[in-house]
Amino acid sequence: MTTPKLLLGLFTALLLFASGMALNEALTPADVETAAKVLGLDFWDAEEIELGLTDLQDQQETLLKLGQANIDNGLAPAIVFNPVLRPEQLPADPTISAPAAPPLQLPAAPPASPETMEDLQWKTVEELAGMIFNRQLTSRELTEYFLKRLKQHDPTLHCVITLTEERALAQADKMDAELAEGKYRGYLHGIPYGAKDLLAAKGYPTTWGAQPYRDQVLDLDASVIEQLDEAGAVLVAKLSMGALAWGDVWYGEKTRNPWDTTQGSSGSSAGSASAVAAGLVPFAIGTETLGSIVSPSTVCGTTGLRPTFGRVSRYGAMALSWTMDKIGPITRSAADAGLVLAAIGHYDPRDGHAIKAGFQYELPGLVRKGQRIGYYKSRMERDYPFHDQDSLVLETLRGLGYELVPIELPEEPDIRFVLSVEAAAAFEALTRSNRDDELTRQIRNAWPNVFRTAHFVPAVAYVQANRLRRQLMEDVDRILEEADVEVYVSPSWHSNSLFITNLTGHPAISVPNGLNAEGTPTSITFTGRLFGEQAIIDAAAAYQRVTAWDNAHPKGF
Repeated sequence: MTTPKLLLGLFTALLLFASGMALNEALTPADVETAAKVLGLDFWDAEEIELGLTDLQDQQETLLKLGQANIDNGLAPAIVFNPVLRPEQLPADPTISAPAAPPLQLPAAPPASPETMEDLQWKTVEELAGMIFNRQLTSRELTEYFLKRLKQHDPTLHCVITLTEERALAQADKMDAELAEGKYRGYLHGIPYGAKDLLAAKGYPTTWGAQPYRDQVLDLDASVIEQLDEAGAVLVAKLSMGALAWGDVWYGEKTRNPWDTTQGSSGSSAGSASAVAAGLVPFAIGTETLGSIVSPSTVCGTTGLRPTFGRVSRYGAMALSWTMDKIGPITRSAADAGLVLAAIGHYDPRDGHAIKAGFQYELPGLVRKGQRIGYYKSRMERDYPFHDQDSLVLETLRGLGYELVPIELPEEPDIRFVLSVEAAAAFEALTRSNRDDELTRQIRNAWPNVFRTAHFVPAVAYVQANRLRRQLMEDVDRILEEADVEVYVSPSWHSNSLFITNLTGHPAISVPNGLNAEGTPTSITFTGRLFGEQAIIDAAAAYQRVTAWDNAHPKGF
């Protein structure tokens, strides 16, 4: 039976390895005492340390072999996270392996043709779909237009890592040919898009925004890329990301915010939000582990949808945290976000954490009088930077006919190191090789330091943290049940909702709701129950129908 004392041996060896002690040197009681002090353990006396020295020495050899094992980033742990607590949280028919596309509701009569191609840059996916379907422009024309804009504005925004021009033009021509033959794949047929560069695209570099992987070419398409191909979408660019999915700094500069190009676009889906906000692509794919869709969408004034954990396959995507990574769309509107999610939400068993949960998306309808919607009362009553804009959101929702219901979320446990530990495991080879020195950011609050320090989190603490995470999941589920709400609104940044719901796996959509004193966007977040994307899209779309913030665009683009 493994005892806490033997577990301590594992981390003692790690401590000594990291501190530079040669692994062939014999351990001393003083070494163990130092390791125990670092780990906050005080249950070993001198006699017990002597008793455990031989076991600790043996563990060093085991740990060295483990650290030298060649484990691919794409190999997930055998331990699988599932946010579902009870069967009722799944969709009515969770056996559906693929989402049904919404029925086409394209204009009965073609809308007016644009006088110039410049009119296309701010159009939504819905609008562009109608133009392609009605033969007002071809996918080839649209693709060439957005490729031109990417080339024109990337020197300012630094949002592109790789253009996929050859692939894009071939796909666009294919979509035009199919449409000429009467085959139409749906709303994304012929629509250009960009993908965060942690998603593999066959034949092109997948750099993860990090210098050590700058020349990495993966011989596969990520599941999301495959599904978008099948939906008829056209990949025009691999977009920038903070190195290894943190921040907006990568090896090719800092990605800029189109609203203020002296500032970064936040991260880590930095290029995805920047490109959509600047009108360089109609939509993009981002990822979120702890705010990487919501945060850049807030800064850049885009709509960002973080789906329920497990709804979108992560096969072919860089792994950072197997129990927290999510993939979702960044768009111009909530309705567009739903259209994209309907295309990428197919169940894929190649992702060991994927959940069978078909997404039967419907384009947003009208608000039913008296619909209940929660709001995070104590956090929204505080004095915080977006308070005035968020308060107006509540007034708007009341005016639409929603019944506002106050809710309170639990205090979050201090278990942020769950992410750090999983990330350190995902990139242990990088740390041990010392190639983490090649990453652009070498400060305390950056990956190289986090990877190193995370090795000193005991396995027992990681398990205990996940037990508290389970309690958090149960608490949030109970709160939403007792409040009888499918959706609640909260500050995008200035509350603990973002952290909590990334741990619990709940979906959220962030939409612009104003400008701050500096003239850059602010946002509000709608959060739903597990697999409740339709409800949060409906609420966000209702808000966008009667406000104009999603139609506000930065100057100069």
